[in-house]
Amino acid sequence: MLIALRLLSLQFIGSSTVSSFCYRPYWRCYFPNTQAIIYVVDSSDTDRIVIAKDEFHAILESCLHSLQRFPAEEEELKGAIVLIFANKQDLPGALDDAALTEALELHKIKNRQWAIFKTCAIKGEGLYEGLDW
Repeated sequence: MLIALRLLSLQFIGSSTVSSFCYRPYWRCYFPNTQAIIYVVDSSDTDRIVIAKDEFHAILESCLHSLQRFPAEEEELKGAIVLIFANKQDLPGALDDAALTEALELHKIKNRQWAIFKTCAIKGEGLYEGLDW
């Protein structure tokens, strides 16, 4: 499912990881004017964290390949920061920042500023802090 949303002066376009494979060829269409890559992960679902990691790195890899094939987009993506929302922090067993950093292999991100924000979307906790970052 592809989702488009406007909130204040921000425009969000996203898809769930279940359907993201279908949309992968079109990701580069959304790269112009991209200021941030926002990745929402279910921090309580440790069984699927490897899938979340693989999808996350596929997104970053897609950005890299796009820059190599379409150099004009380099400036569009070069400064894009990576914001990770560690969602469902209200549930037992939710991964903390350190565990999520390790599980998502965030140490592999080079030349990009990134941050993790703990969130609970249904309570609205942590969302604005991340967007303000």
